[in-house]
Amino acid sequence: MVAAKQRRNEVSIEKGPVIAERVSRKIVRPTAVELVTTAIRQRILSGDLAPGEVLRQEALAEELGVSRVPVREAITRLRAEGMINVVAHKGAYVCELSVAEVRETFDIRLRLEPWIFAEAIPRITEAEIARAERMVKEMDGADEAQWGHLNWSFHETLYLPAQREITLQMLRVLHDRSDRYFRFQVVKVPIRTQSHEEHMGLVQACRKRDAKLGAKLLEQHVKVAAQQIVKIVESVVLS
Repeated sequence: MVAAKQRRNEVSIEKGPVIAERVSRKIVRPTAVELVTTAIRQRILSGDLAPGEVLRQEALAEELGVSRVPVREAITRLRAEGMINVVAHKGAYVCELSVAEVRETFDIRLRLEPWIFAEAIPRITEAEIARAERMVKEMDGADEAQWGHLNWSFHETLYLPAQREITLQMLRVLHDRSDRYFRFQVVKVPIRTQSHEEHMGLVQACRKRDAKLGAKLLEQHVKVAAQQIVKIVESVVLS
C-alpha cells in the first residue's frame, strides 16, 4: 500500500511539468487590429498598394469586413513602422520609395546584424541550423512576394539564439521596411544564385561555430544587398 502511494506521488510529480508546459503553450488568437495591420502591410509589401497611393479607410474596412476602428489603428501602427505617412487634412498614403531611407536602413542593419549573429553562433542548435538551411532552399523557388518574408525568417532563425529581443524587434521593423525594396531586387537583378551562396556561407559559419567568420560574411552580405537595392531604387525614382 505504501509502495502504491509512492507510485501515485511519482506520477503526480511527473505530470506537473508536462501540464505546466502545456499551459505555457496556449494559443493566442490575433485581434482584429493585428489581422488588419498584417493584411495592409502585406498589400504594401506585395505592391498591391503602390508607393504614394492614398489609403481609403472606408474601402479598406469594407474589403476586410471590419469597422473603420481597426483600420485606423492599423494605419497608426504602420505609420510607426515607416510604411505609411499621415498628413493633416489629406489623409494617409503609402510612403514613397526613398534612396535615403534605403541607405539609412542598411547603415543601421550593418551595425546591428553582424554583432547579433556573432552573439548567436555559439548558442545556435543543430535543429536551428537545419531549419535555416531549409529556408534557403525555399527561397530558391519563391516569387517576389514571398522572397522578402522568407529572407527575414531565415535571418531571424540565425539571430534568435542570441536572446537579444530588443535588437531583434528593431531588426524586424527594419527588414519590414526594406522588404518592399527586395521585391524590386528579386525581379530586376539576377541575385538568386548569389544570395543562395551567401546564405549557405552563413549556415556553414554556424556549423563551424566560427563567430568571427559569420560576422565577416554577414557584413559583406548586407553591404552587397544595400548596393544592389540603392541602384534599383535610384533607377525607379528617376524613371
